[in-house]
Amino acid sequence: MADLINKLQTKLGYFFSNPALLEQALTHRSFAPANNERLEFLGDAVLELIVSQALFLKFPSAEEGQLTRLRAALVRKEALAARARELGLGTFLVMGQGENNSGGRHRDSILADTFEAITGAIYLDAGFDTVSLRVGAWLQGPVDALSLEATEKDAKTQLQEYLQAQSLALPVYQVQSIEGASHSQSFTVNCNCTLLDKPETAQGTSRRMAEQRAAQQVLLILLNKTA
Repeated sequence: MADLINKLQTKLGYFFSNPALLEQALTHRSFAPANNERLEFLGDAVLELIVSQALFLKFPSAEEGQLTRLRAALVRKEALAARARELGLGTFLVMGQGENNSGGRHRDSILADTFEAITGAIYLDAGFDTVSLRVGAWLQGPVDALSLEATEKDAKTQLQEYLQAQSLALPVYQVQSIEGASHSQSFTVNCNCTLLDKPETAQGTSRRMAEQRAAQQVLLILLNKTA
């Protein structure tokens, strides 16, 4: 285990004073009661602050709504899972046999949670300045790909124009489920795009909100591919 931990620390560009924190960050709840869920909780908050600060400094003229949309694009599950794959985190995950056999170490939700847990672990080990530098390096590409112009139109319009510019078919939105009472419904919508192998799914308190969120997720994937 020590050799694996050292290999991962090299990939992360950070060596822990307390390696036990990294081991905990890599432990899925299917393996042991002492798992990474608490570190994930902490890392989620730390990550939002790091991203918020980076966007605040990068876009000094941006309005709150623009910054919020940009941040949401960077910290969504699929985006964090992509960063986790770049770091090879799936290889180092410790999980129960059942979870492993079902493809858990490749699942977006688990990879995103692990990315957040490692963020929390570095924060506890070295403080905000150090974790901000490390996470900033991991997110540099996606941050550089962002622009304020992309926030001036809603996500569905941006995605439509992006595809039209390449003479591609328009996205197709499909409602997968509607849950809750009529006054507090939750809509789950898929956005199918010819440039992606699988649809992106999002939720919202209205169909329009869910569609906008799904379109935003597709846009970020496409922007990351071309960055």
